[in-house]
Amino acid sequence: METMHAYKRAPALENSTWYKGLLISQLAGNSDTDGAFDLVESKMKKGTEPPPHIHDREDELFYILAGEIEVFADGKVFTVGRGESMFLPKKAPHAYLIQSEECHVLALMTPGGFLNAINKMNAPTRAMEIPPDMETYATADLTATMAVFVKYGVRMLSPNEIAEQLPSYPTAH
Repeated sequence: METMHAYKRAPALENSTWYKGLLISQLAGNSDTDGAFDLVESKMKKGTEPPPHIHDREDELFYILAGEIEVFADGKVFTVGRGESMFLPKKAPHAYLIQSEECHVLALMTPGGFLNAINKMNAPTRAMEIPPDMETYATADLTATMAVFVKYGVRMLSPNEIAEQLPSYPTAH
């Protein structure tokens, strides 16, 4: 067990990256919390959402700072807006679609470690804004991304799994 230290951190160039069209600011990572949790602040725009997926290790909690998302989980659709949170337990297939032009989210993942996967694939940010010209999940070849995620216990759902487990998720997306 590492010795943890108190610290103060805000989103800044030094702790932020661009990943698949998102601006991600790492407020707490695996090494900061001795693996207890990851905490990120993300700014996203419509069309940058990940495909439907499942986490084998992490519970996730999203708190919406600005904007609105629709979350697909447990056979339901949840509309989550500014000032609201959404809990997604591990092993629960889920997806979300951004409903506003942009969405600003605080995400807590426990235990920590999922950010390590993202940090293997991200790029340094050049400005504290959503990247204007980066490939997204929708435009990228996800073969390498899925290989990294599998090592961290995250798997994209097949079309049949989406139809069975997230029946309200739009198939044209």
